[in-house]
Amino acid sequence: MSKDNNLNNKTLIIGAGGVGNVVAFKCAMNSKTFGEITLASRTLSKCDTIAKNIKERLSISIQTASVDADSIPNLITLFEEIKPNIVINVALPYQDLTIMDACTQCGIDYLDTANYEHPDTAKFEYKEQWERNKQFKEANTMALLGSGFDPGVTNVFCAYAMKHYFDEIHTIDILDCNAGDHGYPFATNFNPEINLREVSAKGRYWENGKWIETEPMEIMQVWDYPEIGEKESYLLYHEEMESLIKHIKGLKRIRFFMTFGESYLTHMKCLENVGMLGIKEIEHKGQKIVPMEFLATLLPDPASLGERTTGKTNIGIYAKGLKNGKEKTVYIYQVSDHEKCYAEVLSQGVSYTTGVPAMIGAKLILEEKWKAEGVFNMEEFDPDPFMEELMSQGLPWRVEEK
Repeated sequence: MSKDNNLNNKTLIIGAGGVGNVVAFKCAMNSKTFGEITLASRTLSKCDTIAKNIKERLSISIQTASVDADSIPNLITLFEEIKPNIVINVALPYQDLTIMDACTQCGIDYLDTANYEHPDTAKFEYKEQWERNKQFKEANTMALLGSGFDPGVTNVFCAYAMKHYFDEIHTIDILDCNAGDHGYPFATNFNPEINLREVSAKGRYWENGKWIETEPMEIMQVWDYPEIGEKESYLLYHEEMESLIKHIKGLKRIRFFMTFGESYLTHMKCLENVGMLGIKEIEHKGQKIVPMEFLATLLPDPASLGERTTGKTNIGIYAKGLKNGKEKTVYIYQVSDHEKCYAEVLSQGVSYTTGVPAMIGAKLILEEKWKAEGVFNMEEFDPDPFMEELMSQGLPWRVEEK
């Protein structure tokens, strides 16, 4: 039976950064589904600020709590106190496994927006999360991985294209453009450690059954993004490719491209050259520090960028394949305006485009439109309910086909 409009539901959001702010706002806007909402993080004051803003803007109260997401016992204590129906994890990717394990021990559904990363290894893969499939089945619960935009919406775009436009898809390019301007010479739009580790790593793409590795930023193409224009886009490795190669029929190649401005690339290269992107401990005046963590303390807090960011984002997929024996091309994309996002939920577009899909994924789980036992990626479910929610929840999409 669907739990839609069930005020008895209880929802726990872990993480009070820019994305956590958006998730909390959007869950409150859909409170008939999410019921009693609690926002938790290590820093209680961040949760309280978000709760205060929601109360002032929406006249809806949410609860707040402090939690150490690195500690399974601490998580379990909080879960037993709140008794949530679902845990929405928008904390750091380093904490995915502890939160997943606490959820299975307590029999709670789980959702995140990014795959697990080990703090000491710049490597992104689903392996350790997929290995928890058995324990989620035994707990009669589900884990939905990567319910952000990319990964997340891009996976659903691929599943939607497969369902409605193709008999088989041969190539997919995932295209991520942020044309926003925050006025700083250098800043990251989400957690600096995660962002800089992602873009400074070697690139990878999948073709003809194998992964091909490239140097960072080695491959570039110019793409004409609707409502934005032509932008230089660089090939990166991105986690959704790892699951899509398992689930998209006929796939021969998949790549991921992201735009970067000249100033960003220059700053990043300089920081890399002097060792500031290092993730191993070094000694400085008798103190142990990690260069990347130290750098993160110097950069603007991504959550503070919202009120000063202008411009748009455009993220989508460009797919080629066959339909009824004929070649076909489909481009599905979504455009968001940073200033409009901030006006609605006090966050810029990058946080908005990640947080809204996290809410939608959780909403579909609570309504039992997406429901199963085990660990799943986004493209494994019927894309239609998710695509419908995007249209009504602030992320309208478009399709161009040839």
